[in-house]
Amino acid sequence: MLDYPFAFTALPLPVPARGDSMARPLQFERCARNAIDASIAVKRSLLHNSQILSGLSQLASSLIHAFERGNKVLLFGNGGSATDAQHIAAELVGRFAFDRRALPALSLATNLSAVTAIANDHGFRRVFSRQIEAFGRPGDVAIAISTSGNSPNVLHAIALARKMRMHTAALTGRSGGKLKSLVDLCLRVPSDDTPRIQECHILLGHILSEIVEQELFGPGATMRSSPNRRK
Repeated sequence: MLDYPFAFTALPLPVPARGDSMARPLQFERCARNAIDASIAVKRSLLHNSQILSGLSQLASSLIHAFERGNKVLLFGNGGSATDAQHIAAELVGRFAFDRRALPALSLATNLSAVTAIANDHGFRRVFSRQIEAFGRPGDVAIAISTSGNSPNVLHAIALARKMRMHTAALTGRSGGKLKSLVDLCLRVPSDDTPRIQECHILLGHILSEIVEQELFGPGATMRSSPNRRK
């Protein structure tokens, strides 16, 4: 047995008040149902939004053409949007539904050393634009992810991407913020609720990954390199 120079004191577990043991779980269930209902409602609105579906199709075509020409996609955002950027990049580099050749996709929020160094030396406003300058080339696709569409570092990066003759797109919330006037394509999720917007962003990312993968590596595709599909 180990001896410690201090004592541990076991704290008593809280005892729920009478009635709480049944009422609180029901309250939690209602909360969960409400959240699921809200998420489904926003996704259903996507299904019937011809503008978003058309924009999604155009963005998928831009990605396909970029990959066919040997270009890449750069994705970026802050917080949960940074995680979405990383997630979508991983689907393209790795695989979405079946084995195939890797696709060049890079999240600009994952290199902690680069992000902190740039923020320290150049300011947080340039954490993405500095990487656009380093990795971006004409013909590449820059995808900005921002629920508000107004994040200064995202706007700065998109402005530079346009100057570098990159194709630009954004995933945002209902208003699109300042981003909508800066990008070639803006997919605006019809919601003002950040969690619901983020849930739709990753859905759109999955749809893009599926379309791109099928078109480039599915049956009859010229870039197909592996017939080993997931069963």
